[in-house]
Amino acid sequence: MNKNKACYSLLAAATALAFSLPAAAEIVLYDKDGTTFSTDGYFNAFYVSSDVDRAGEQFDRKQSRVKMGFLPNYIGFNFGKQVDDLKLGGRSSFWVTINDSEQNGTGTAIDVRQFYATASNDQWGEVLFGKDFGLFARSNILLDELLAGYGQVSDTLGLVDGGGVSFGNIGSGYPYPFPTSQITYRSPNMGGLRIAAGIMDPVDTNDSSATGKAYQENPRFETEITYQFDLAGAQIYSWINGMQQNSENTDRSVEDVTSKGLGYGVQAKMGGLTLTASGFQAEGINPFFTNNLTEPTLREVDSDGYLLQGSYRFGKNRVALSYGKTKDDGNGLGSAADYETRGVAYFRDINDNLKLVAELNQFEIDGKNNPALDEDTRTFAVGAVLAF
Repeated sequence: MNKNKACYSLLAAATALAFSLPAAAEIVLYDKDGTTFSTDGYFNAFYVSSDVDRAGEQFDRKQSRVKMGFLPNYIGFNFGKQVDDLKLGGRSSFWVTINDSEQNGTGTAIDVRQFYATASNDQWGEVLFGKDFGLFARSNILLDELLAGYGQVSDTLGLVDGGGVSFGNIGSGYPYPFPTSQITYRSPNMGGLRIAAGIMDPVDTNDSSATGKAYQENPRFETEITYQFDLAGAQIYSWINGMQQNSENTDRSVEDVTSKGLGYGVQAKMGGLTLTASGFQAEGINPFFTNNLTEPTLREVDSDGYLLQGSYRFGKNRVALSYGKTKDDGNGLGSAADYETRGVAYFRDINDNLKLVAELNQFEIDGKNNPALDEDTRTFAVGAVLAF
């Protein structure tokens, strides 16, 4: 895949990126006769100033924007009904961008990321069926200390001028676990241990422009195991997750593609201090997107990455430091490259629902054998986040 095609796809994908952040408090609209209906929402906006340094003088510039952060704005609805010893539930969430008016006028799209139902019981666990985020790399991104912040806005990836979100640490620490149709089982809490396993709609691995077709005899399998425990006064949360898919191609040039990935991490909380370390390894998977969004013709491609973070909370204040890196052997932009993100952020809680955020971020691409990909973009972002 050439560079221009990659940038175009990534720019289009920017409007579809983010992850579910637990709301500060849901608003219960109905609670009667064992049936509940509630809503939650997330709103944010940032003033952003980026200083772009890329190969080619035409790209070097300073750009100011008013944008949403890593998470877009959304509103969610939750349903629940107790029937004997069975708890039935459901969730739908609708996500929008606030900074696409320059290109689209009033044509803002609504992105449905979650639309699923659940059936659960304290003894045997829960079954989820519908559309939700994947399991591979799920905890890696969900426990990102900068989730409510801004993150990286690579100009090479089309994010400085794009109409969607920033990328947070996507592509420089973990891939994004795209929402997908699935049937997933989660075990009950077994002394801090929980196991999740699901079958997902498989990913197409055949070039859409080719005459051949790809077919998957089996669905994509994803799983995650988490374990939470106390150790020497610290609260420890650990996880391991993964995915696997086999795809047969009728394109005679390539007979089959095996895609697999492994994610892992640990988070320790001691008083106001939180330390988090996570990583991933992947083969036949795009280093940015677990659904291979920008490259359907994946072959023997490999990527790996890690994210190191620390934060400290004192009163209503929290300061976070972050460093992430992904090494890609040639899939993400059609050429081998390393992607690095460094960030420092300050969060100030005004109350349980409203917080202010200030962040400094540096994103770098080392193009290895292709210096045209080299980039150093520094971004300052300050904004507000409201969650209910």
